Amino acid sequence: MTSPVPAVSYSHGAVRLADGQTRFRLWAPNARHGVGLEIAGREPLPMRQAADGFYELDVPCEAGARYRYRVAPDLAVPDPASRLQAHDVHDDSVVVEPGAAYAWRHPEWRGRPWNETVFYEVHAGLAGGYAGIEARLSELAALGITAVELMPIADFPGPRNWGYDGVLPYAPDRAYGEPDELRRLIDTAHGLGLMVFLDVVYNHFGPDGNYLNAYASDFFRADVQTPWGAAIDFRRPAVRSYFAENALYWLAEYRFDGLRLDAVHAIKDVGWLEEMAAFVRARIDPARHVHLVLENDDNQVHPLLHGYQAQWNDDAHHVLHHLLTGESEGYYEDYVEQPAQRLARALTEGFVYQGQPSRHRGGERRGERSHLLPPTAFVLFLQNHDQTGNRALGERLGPLLRDARVLKAATALQLLAPQIPLIFMGEERGASTPFYYFTSHADAELAQAVRDGRRKEFQRFRAFANPAMRERIPDPNDPATYADANPYVGQPDPEVAAAYAELLALRHREIVPRLDGARAIGAHVLGMRAVVAQWRMGDGAVLSLYANLGGVDLRPDWLQVDLVDQTVLYESQAGAGAALHEGLLRRACTIALLQAPV
Repeated sequence: MTSPVPAVSYSHGAVRLADGQTRFRLWAPNARHGVGLEIAGREPLPMRQAADGFYELDVPCEAGARYRYRVAPDLAVPDPASRLQAHDVHDDSVVVEPGAAYAWRHPEWRGRPWNETVFYEVHAGLAGGYAGIEARLSELAALGITAVELMPIADFPGPRNWGYDGVLPYAPDRAYGEPDELRRLIDTAHGLGLMVFLDVVYNHFGPDGNYLNAYASDFFRADVQTPWGAAIDFRRPAVRSYFAENALYWLAEYRFDGLRLDAVHAIKDVGWLEEMAAFVRARIDPARHVHLVLENDDNQVHPLLHGYQAQWNDDAHHVLHHLLTGESEGYYEDYVEQPAQRLARALTEGFVYQGQPSRHRGGERRGERSHLLPPTAFVLFLQNHDQTGNRALGERLGPLLRDARVLKAATALQLLAPQIPLIFMGEERGASTPFYYFTSHADAELAQAVRDGRRKEFQRFRAFANPAMRERIPDPNDPATYADANPYVGQPDPEVAAAYAELLALRHREIVPRLDGARAIGAHVLGMRAVVAQWRMGDGAVLSLYANLGGVDLRPDWLQVDLVDQTVLYESQAGAGAALHEGLLRRACTIALLQAPV
């Protein structure tokens, strides 16, 4: 018999109570003059100082009321746990009814098992807002996508942003639509058998609209710096609860099926990750499939053993990108030596770096042993928002390659491997439009600082060594930069779309049912850009992927394959399976073989 799920209770923000009142709670340990509550149209009210630096007040107050907190004589701020903003990040916060007020059409939805996941990462704004994504759901489901992953939607300054500059983690940005439009998107997805994930940012706040230092400077620790400034202080219970409750909020109030936690290597308290996972799972109906995914550049294994399904595998992306493009600057320098061996390791063990020194990090050792983790503990991608948008000119992978067959071969490798695949919006269409970094800061000084910082970031790259070349880098704050990043302009490439549909249908038919209990057997290097990797699947079948990502045919003496007991599941070039049988692995080709269980 399962234990009852505890009632959801939030200790931050404005929460509607059963008696019709609203409880306002703010953690303000450094507010020297106390805190006042200012509800629009009413007289200001002093808040009561509670334990542990909190201020609170229960007030008769209906949903829709606008409010601010007076934290100093000359400063009234929005609620850092605002569930909705009247307009933008500097404006009033709004009291809202809990998600239970929305009439869910598919309340019976319990999610899908992790092994069935095929991610589609999408930026809500470029897709036309919540309504625009909802309109695409049927097409994505028909393609074989099972999980739509939204880039961060927490309220950010202005109408255009990647979402990683958010400052109000509980408030869905109204630039994409109203909260119930977001719920309807998720509800519609569930009706089509699609999960919906949300990318959340718990490692920093954006620079525009963050007032925490004015009344809660203890939120940060000056002794640890991150790329975004002082690290968030997860040693403090109020900080831990603020983010743990945020994770629960999205899963409970909006019925997201999972979260992807951005850059957790910048969270200097790994214990909190495990604590948060336990906190969430104890308060979510155990009948639901709820999945937690990490981005962690430190390649740590222990969170993957304590509450988290998987991690984005940047190692696999980086070595594949180097093999496909030959690029070796920046972090790609760590994958230049013996790239085929590194690809073999990424496919069969997950991380490439499992404690070895990193040249890019000045010899610092990186990573933990990952060889005992299942392949489904790793999310495999050829492109994503970071790897495309953090390029100076935002180029997608296709335009960087001379031979389209190589991309088709790499896509087959990605979608038929036992790892969990992620497709970045536009890949399935063969989009060639760049994906730029974009912002919409109203503060001209901040906008210029972002513009200058973006161009300075790339000055160490050979292509942008001279100032004239750096001027070609698009201005993040220019509305045209945002408009030019839309991957849905024009018609999709029918050959690319057909290949994705074929590969995903094959994955769901032959790979997914065998993933439970799958383990790597090993891998062999066939050439400078070629490998074969093998896995014993959960039913005892052996999956073999032969991939030649180079531009020459390979004929190693020992390559000849006995196809008598094997089924050729897929060949990215017609006739490649027969050629493999004769000992030839064609250039720019991937072949998938399945040997039935003995």
